[in-house]
Amino acid sequence: MGQHRLAALFDPETVAAYFPADAAHPSAVQLRQSLSEGEFAGKVHRLGSTGKPESGGRSSLPARIDLALITGTPDEALAALNHAATLKARAAIVYDDEPFAADEDAGVIAREAARLGIALLGPGCSGIQRPPHSFNACIAGPLQQAGNVGLISQSGALTAAMLDWAASNAVKFSAVVATGRSQSLDLADVLDFMAQDTHTHSIVMYMEGIRSARRFMSALRTAARAKPVIVLKAGRRPAGQQAALTHSGMLVGGDDVFDAALRRAGAVRVESFVQLFSAAKCLAARYRPGGTRLGVVCNGGGPGVLAADYAHLRHVDIPTLSDALQANIRKALPDAVIANPVDLGENSQAAAFVTASEMLASSNEVDGVLVVVTPKPGIDTQAIADAAIARLPLVSKPVFACWMGETRARATREQINAAGMPIFRLPEAAVDAFANIAAFYRNQQQLMQTPPPLSATSEADQPDTAAARALIERVLAEGRSTLTETESKSLLAAFRIPVTPTVVAHDVEEAVRHASELAYPVAMKINSPDIPHKSDVGGVMLNLRTPQQVRAVFIDMIEEGQRRAPEAKIDGVSLQRMVMKRHGREIFVGMTTDPLFGPVVTFGAGGTMIEVIDDRSVALPPLNPFLARQMIERARSATVLRAWRGLPAVPIEVVEALLLRVSDMICELPELAELDINPIIIDENGAAAVDARAVVRPVLASRTPHAHLAILPYPETLTRDVTLQDGARLHLRAIRPEDADALQTFVRGLSDEARYFRFLSTMHELTPSMLARFTQIDYDREMAMLALQGEEIVGVARYMLNPDAETCEFGLVVADAMQGKGVGTLLMKTIIAIARDRGLKEIIGIVAGNNHGMLALMERLGFSEKVDPEDLDLRVVGLALQQ
Repeated sequence: MGQHRLAALFDPETVAAYFPADAAHPSAVQLRQSLSEGEFAGKVHRLGSTGKPESGGRSSLPARIDLALITGTPDEALAALNHAATLKARAAIVYDDEPFAADEDAGVIAREAARLGIALLGPGCSGIQRPPHSFNACIAGPLQQAGNVGLISQSGALTAAMLDWAASNAVKFSAVVATGRSQSLDLADVLDFMAQDTHTHSIVMYMEGIRSARRFMSALRTAARAKPVIVLKAGRRPAGQQAALTHSGMLVGGDDVFDAALRRAGAVRVESFVQLFSAAKCLAARYRPGGTRLGVVCNGGGPGVLAADYAHLRHVDIPTLSDALQANIRKALPDAVIANPVDLGENSQAAAFVTASEMLASSNEVDGVLVVVTPKPGIDTQAIADAAIARLPLVSKPVFACWMGETRARATREQINAAGMPIFRLPEAAVDAFANIAAFYRNQQQLMQTPPPLSATSEADQPDTAAARALIERVLAEGRSTLTETESKSLLAAFRIPVTPTVVAHDVEEAVRHASELAYPVAMKINSPDIPHKSDVGGVMLNLRTPQQVRAVFIDMIEEGQRRAPEAKIDGVSLQRMVMKRHGREIFVGMTTDPLFGPVVTFGAGGTMIEVIDDRSVALPPLNPFLARQMIERARSATVLRAWRGLPAVPIEVVEALLLRVSDMICELPELAELDINPIIIDENGAAAVDARAVVRPVLASRTPHAHLAILPYPETLTRDVTLQDGARLHLRAIRPEDADALQTFVRGLSDEARYFRFLSTMHELTPSMLARFTQIDYDREMAMLALQGEEIVGVARYMLNPDAETCEFGLVVADAMQGKGVGTLLMKTIIAIARDRGLKEIIGIVAGNNHGMLALMERLGFSEKVDPEDLDLRVVGLALQQ
């Protein structure tokens, strides 16, 4: 259930095409051409915008159609859409034309489609292709060859370029979708379909902007769990961002934040059109590197050195081969220079290339092999190509080919390309391709992480969220948004972040008294919520060692602050004892709010030159130790945390703890808009936040916990222990990726009847893809609750959102030995409550007609029951959640 409307769009059986009165209408002309291609051509009903069959077309219309294809003016499109509704159309495509440039026209069409219950792609799109079904409803190019790569693009022009390129580069497609400025169905909807589409094994996507970060991230994470997703996004620089915003009419987030989002989603971002094509080549060959180690085989030192140098820039490892592997290769190829790259020499022939490549690929020391061939005199490049095509696709790891040169290499490149093997003209392009595909492996590790909203593992580490919220409420009640330094540090202290004790002095005498109590030397800073950068107004003075210095600096600082920031409210100064750390380094930790993806954690080099150094690593919360460690390693300043020039290394766990506690603050305090902790002075003994500034904003209450985050944290609050009526103890919690083995054991242990009732299939165990699908879930769009006895799963209940985002479909299964004990009732009541709290309107399920136990349970829980009209042996049960 829930996917039928998208199935009507991608896999229609009956199609009606509506054409305008103007026969020369550009989209109409192109659509006629597209529909004339392939075996589907004779199955399309061609109509005018009012629904009247065109002369010479099929005169009889079916009572029901799956898909309506609509071209013409806004008025003609509206008329056609309403006529399609009389034919019970489930989906429609309204194409891209100048009259729809006005948002109000597109909005009228979109709202009408929603009212009619029609899934709409457009207005402002170029349509779709479905090559496996020989169906072309795309005005961006001719029907492509059927393959396994799904293409999604927000640009019709770039879609046309990609299709033109693909035809001559052995890239074949399972589906092509040019969404353009579509007002209804968007990238998230298409990703959802392609994630489940059996024809699609990998996805490439060109995008300019999105409407909902949460929805996009949820769909992208779901798709990337099932198959590789490669993304080319426009708008790396402000000019490009503005152009993308103007073109797509959608939000464009910060570029480093978007990179962080893709990493957490398990997808891969490429930086250029060329790299997207390279990735498409590799995906078409179903290449899946399991790491970042590359072995290189070549017939000359220069090309191998070029490949190795560029690999370093792309963070690809060129590992030194073990003595044992070098000895084996030397035994087989005594004339070769055995290292990595493996240089076969100027007179090497086909057998040597294949042997070296196979030996590298069969070892556990590399994750892919690059074969670089230069057309030296005496080298039979044709024989090498023939051997590579015959044998290298059979090895267990990705093999990338690079045939350098042009005149002698062109024909062999075309031959290798036609055979479906990734082939490149230059070593750098081949390394690029491997790096981008290998990034999929790295990012999948991030996708597997399911951090809870709070990182504390002991009672002593638990934050004082009540005190933090009270402080924020007081600041907002006073009409302020910026916290003072002392208030900001109080907020940090509530989340167990170490801060330097700070006091406020409102006059000179109070400043002298506080300085003596703190003990010299002290630091003095101007105290004002209106001055974000104190150094800019002469508002920071360090190493004050005498009362006389304190008096003089206080007077000068207040006067200078008033002169440079006359509008600022200055409330004296703050004083703190100087942090004297002989081995100290200055770092920065904070958070900012991206307009699209919401709160993000930031880390980098600290101090007064933070903007000049421009060292910033970004991650989406929530974090766990693994994600925090990766965030640290991406920053250039990570190197200064290690031992160097006599300085001892900083314990990386201290930095991790700081990042985790800032992540905790973000998760628990949706009012937090900005946070700068700069500098934090850190050494081998610990860390102390010397200065801090927080900005808050009022937020509307949400019935969904953590609604301000782009990625929902692991729902730790759902974890509980329960006792059944027979005294048995159960532990209830949400599923995690690491439950895969336990879930497989549970499914294998079910009776044949129980498995059939749950999956409506005679399967005996879950396939690897199903296992990943059931355990690696996105908590925003689905929930799966486990009932455990010890480490053993004894029941699972789950629901998944339907495409309307208002209803969900559930599944339930209980171990045979635990049936009749209330486990099913407990699990169903749990997921019903979760769905109701989320604001969903209805929970629905499909139950076998002879599953009398389940139907009886549904009746007790208040579900309605009716026969499934598509299968009389099944029952559709449903429960309204918001009564």
